[in-house]
Amino acid sequence: MSIPALSITALSIPTLGAALRAGVLEVVVLGGHLLLYPTGVCQEKVTAGPPATRPPVLLLHGFTDNRSVFVLLRRALGADGLRHVEAYNYSPFTRDLRVTARHLARRVEELCARTGQERVDLVGHSLGGLVGRYYVQRLGGDTRVRTLVTLGTPHSGTLVAPFMDAHPLVRQMRPGSQVLTELAAPAPGCATRCVAFWSEFDALMSPSGTARIEHPDLHVVNVQVTGIGHLALPAHPTVIAAVRRVLDGIGAASAQTSEAASVA
Repeated sequence: MSIPALSITALSIPTLGAALRAGVLEVVVLGGHLLLYPTGVCQEKVTAGPPATRPPVLLLHGFTDNRSVFVLLRRALGADGLRHVEAYNYSPFTRDLRVTARHLARRVEELCARTGQERVDLVGHSLGGLVGRYYVQRLGGDTRVRTLVTLGTPHSGTLVAPFMDAHPLVRQMRPGSQVLTELAAPAPGCATRCVAFWSEFDALMSPSGTARIEHPDLHVVNVQVTGIGHLALPAHPTVIAAVRRVLDGIGAASAQTSEAASVA
């Protein structure tokens, strides 16, 4: 069930200027991320954490990345102490996102047992969003996942960087791949709500609209972001605030009864 799209406008300037600003922002974010990258190489130590009233959140990074990409998002989501937040580093040597999704299933079960919660929320950047979606749709994860938020995830496949087709994970992110064909299959009764953030300035999504989720059986809200590129999606304060509102149950739900909505 597709819900009318939301729209986030980060920069109210002409398109050419927005593209330039988005490009500069990507460079700045990349520089900061390169400095932080070594801090996220190792898997974090997991703890029970204090009692929380909301479902725990598990963050899933993208291709060749690690949990350091979520430094700002993680801090914001856990700031009020109402939810337990963790980041999951999957193996950089994985060659099949379906294997990673099975590992994710075990991690979610362990997280639920450790926190005493029945359901979790997943937030995935880029490839991490596909891993989360595969778990939800194909491995029965909708019984455990309340909300799946994806940031710049190639749900319909991306054509960018054809020279990287030698890598099996990249091939799985191509239009028409076996994985994407499985995700396009019927998913009746899927209980997870999906919120997909996408941007026309996301240079790794080709075409940019591929980061939208288009599936008749899924409860979906597609959120368009303006003026933000791929790397900045998990770090930009506008997106971070919107993700927090989604997980708080504010914003995305209102789109069910309106033709359009704007999140400033």
